[in-house]
Amino acid sequence: MDALILVDIQNDFLPGGALAVPEGDEVVPVANRLQEGFDLVVATQDWHPPNHGSFATNHPAKNVGDVIDLDGLEQVLWPVHCVQDTWGAAFANELRTARIGKVIRKGTDPRVDSYSGFFDNGHRHATGLEHFLREQGVNCIYLVGLATDYCVQFTALDARRLGFKTYVVEEGCHAVNLSPGDADKAIETMKQQGVAVISSRELVE
Repeated sequence: MDALILVDIQNDFLPGGALAVPEGDEVVPVANRLQEGFDLVVATQDWHPPNHGSFATNHPAKNVGDVIDLDGLEQVLWPVHCVQDTWGAAFANELRTARIGKVIRKGTDPRVDSYSGFFDNGHRHATGLEHFLREQGVNCIYLVGLATDYCVQFTALDARRLGFKTYVVEEGCHAVNLSPGDADKAIETMKQQGVAVISSRELVE
């Protein structure tokens, strides 16, 4: 069985949000269109507590973009974003949600970030996504969402390590590009690990 996974298509990652991905809103119509072709749609959702360790404001004298050690892991510091039960954490207004069969919330532990939809960044705890997909008989996943160089990439790489056949729909994703070229590096890394990067036309034609 195939599943479509919508990665973090949330207000704070869209233009006007606290951690806006350039042109991030362009992934929404792609995600909406692709949902019609799948019996199972899953969404991941960044769901941070206000005291999350990835927020620069929680580290005096540190700035957005700085890299720190957070509970033994290298951590980029971000603006406050996707705080639980806020507008920024909600799914994009234009995203169709009626066909989403499961929402996986991640980043809830203030001591560790969770880019991947499957695990936290230290692979210390699972989110429940793998267990749910196995229960549904899923062996192949398609990914769209935000951002190519962070949560999409980490979700795709974990999916491959877990044995799922994994596709990333390229125009259904956009990158943060904290450093120039991060998107291209992410695409190349995913391809090297066996992730197929495709166009949505290959699914809808």
